Amino acid sequence: MTIEEKIFKRAIIDFGKLEKFGFIKFNNKWSYTELFMNGDFKAVVNVTPKGSVSGTVLETATDDEFLPLRVENMEGFAGEVRAGYQKILENIKVNCCQINYFMHPQANRLTQKIYEKYGNEPTFPWDKFDGYGVFKNPDSEKWYALIMTINGSKLDKNLSGKIEVVNIKLNETKIPELHKQNGFYPAYHMNKKSWITIVLDDTVADDFLFELLDESHAFTLRKNNYRLNGNNAWLVPANPKFFDIEAAFAKQKEIIWKQSSDIKVGDTAYMYVGAPISAVLYKCAVTAVDIPYNYEDKNLKISKVMKIKLIKKYGKNFMGFAKLGEYGVRTVRGPRICPPNLITVLK
Repeated sequence: MTIEEKIFKRAIIDFGKLEKFGFIKFNNKWSYTELFMNGDFKAVVNVTPKGSVSGTVLETATDDEFLPLRVENMEGFAGEVRAGYQKILENIKVNCCQINYFMHPQANRLTQKIYEKYGNEPTFPWDKFDGYGVFKNPDSEKWYALIMTINGSKLDKNLSGKIEVVNIKLNETKIPELHKQNGFYPAYHMNKKSWITIVLDDTVADDFLFELLDESHAFTLRKNNYRLNGNNAWLVPANPKFFDIEAAFAKQKEIIWKQSSDIKVGDTAYMYVGAPISAVLYKCAVTAVDIPYNYEDKNLKISKVMKIKLIKKYGKNFMGFAKLGEYGVRTVRGPRICPPNLITVLK
C-alpha cells in the first residue's frame, strides 16, 4: 500500500474544495504543488476524476524524483523528507475530504461525536480485520469503544449479512437489563461481564448510545485527567486559507469563532493555524459560547459561535505539526481535547 493509499484510505475527495485549497485542473485531473524542507523539495499531488490520489516528490534543484521516499522505515534525512510529504497529504485530507470511517451512518455519527467531545479518532490496528476501529484514551492508553464489521448471524440468527456493532464497557450491574432490550447483545469477543455489544443500525437511539459511551469513556480516565484549573483545554484548528486569524488578532484581542464542540466559558482554546504555518500560535480564553450565528457558503456552515480572547502568542517554531505528533496529536480536523502532557508544555 502506498503512502497516499494509507492516508486517503477512508477519505472521500470533495472536489468542490480542491480549487480553494490550491489545486489546478489540467487534462481532466487536479494537481497541487507545494515546496517543503526549506524549498529543497517539491511535492506534486494529483487527484483523478474518480478521487484517486497519487503523488511525487522532486528535488527542486534538479527536478529528479526522490526515490528513497517510497522506502518504509527510513530514518535520518530521508525519513524527514517522507514525514514532510506525509504532512502535506494529511493537510489535503483535512481540508479537501469527507471522512467516512465506517459503513453505517450511525457508526459515523458516533465517530464524529467521539471526536468532538474527546478529540479521539479510531485506529485500525489489524490488517486482517479492516473494519475494526479502536477508540482509546491517549492519556491512559485504555480502550473505551471498538467498532466492528461482522456477520450479523454471529450475534443473532435473525440478523444476516454484514453489520456494524460497537463494544463498550459498562457497570456490570447494568448489562443484564440491557440484554433484554433490542439492539443489545453479549459482548462479541470481549469480557461479557463488563462489556456489551450494540448494533449500529439505529435500533438504539443516538442520545442513549452517546450516554452509554460516556460511561465507557469514564472508565479510562485518570484522577488527573484533561482538566486545566477545572476547565477543559482544547486544540482548535484555524485555516488561513479561509480566515486570517493573525490579522484579526492584530486588530483586536477578542474575536468570534465557530463553535462546533462542547466548549464552555472558562475553557482554554489553543489555536492551531494550518499550512503554511502549521503550528499552535495562540492561547485564548473562551469568554462566551452558544451565540446564534447564520452563515453558509460552499466551504463552511456556521450556526453558532463563541468568543475567544487572546492570552498569549507563541513563536511559529514553538509547537509545529511534527512536534504535536510527539504528544499523540497527528491530525487537527476539528476542536479536540488537549492531552495533559501537551497542556503542560503549552502552559
